[in-house]
Amino acid sequence: MSATGYCPFYHALSIDNARKGTAEPSDYYDEGIHVVVSYVIAKSPEELFQFWRNFENLPKFMNHLKAVICKGPNRSHWVARGPAGIDVEWDAEIINEEPNRLISWRTVGEADVDSAGTVMFVPAADGNGTRVHVNLDYIPPAGRVGQAIAKIFGDDPAQLIRDDLRRFKQIMETGDIPASASSSGLCR
Repeated sequence: MSATGYCPFYHALSIDNARKGTAEPSDYYDEGIHVVVSYVIAKSPEELFQFWRNFENLPKFMNHLKAVICKGPNRSHWVARGPAGIDVEWDAEIINEEPNRLISWRTVGEADVDSAGTVMFVPAADGNGTRVHVNLDYIPPAGRVGQAIAKIFGDDPAQLIRDDLRRFKQIMETGDIPASASSSGLCR
């Protein structure tokens, strides 16, 4: 089932999560959740960037994602597993990209989940590998109330991202990458 904008759980709690259009920076400050997580991975920034930049690879290690569909050089459509088995969807655009160094994005239009963030690929200080640093701001359905509800059901955003990065590290370091991961589905 896909998100329709109506959630009986939120309705019962009198929560209105409707937003018209793209979230403004002040919305992230007022309603958003800020998550910063990093991991050192024993691969070059180039290898990690190239795998990540093919956004269709992200569901391979981000368990909450069902699909990412590239819709052009800088646009993509995302489908994630939401609370109570309801899918949440949004479109995103790349707002800054420095090859082999960083990718910054934000959601656009009317989104079930507004997010903006950056993933950076920085050579590790000791020269062994790359520090992958994720800085994410997002506005969950129902804002901070939605985050509290999600935590009741076991969804802690920082822990989810830590788990995702741990799986990314495992895939990249062990070479256990499914054949489809090397596809050319880049949003370019």
